[in-house]
Amino acid sequence: MYSLIVTAKMNDIDLQAWLTDVLDRIAEHPAHRLDELLPWNWRRVDQAA
Repeated sequence: MYSLIVTAKMNDIDLQAWLTDVLDRIAEHPAHRLDELLPWNWRRVDQAA
């Protein structure tokens, strides 16, 4: 978990926004697309459109 937090900071991602979004989406997110939720690939749902 610590490495993901540090990676988010290194990628200039709002840590609270990323963690909140990932925790909200992870249960419904397809397992084969989990890489989309990693800090270096993450986009908010409203940004993806």
